[in-house]
Amino acid sequence: FPSHDSGSVLVTNPSGLGYGTGSGGTVTQTTNKSTAVTLNKPTGQITMNNAALGAGARVGFLLNNTLVTTKDVVLVNIANVGASTYQAYTIFVTEIGAGSCAINITNVTGGSLSEAVVINFAIIKGATS
Repeated sequence: FPSHDSGSVLVTNPSGLGYGTGSGGTVTQTTNKSTAVTLNKPTGQITMNNAALGAGARVGFLLNNTLVTTKDVVLVNIANVGASTYQAYTIFVTEIGAGSCAINITNVTGGSLSEAVVINFAIIKGATS
């Protein structure tokens, strides 16, 4: 059992560790899949525009978020995994800066896809020395 001053976290709630009610938000991308979105919450969902993304194509867009710093980690995953999206995309974050990060999504199938992909994100605050 770790001591309270060791920096360890002990989770005893079977629901797990996460953000509290009200800390999340949602935003919908307008125009196309490369359109920037703004959501100033530590966690949330981004519904992408349903514009076509060709076979093997990759697109990136900015998530503007005043809570993001260069010391943070931003995690992303695809929320609406179903028969049509299962293993159809890869997603990753690049270029984390002060107030924004770039999210890139790639269509890894052999055909064009026109889905409003839903992305979950969470900011994990980094150390500040």
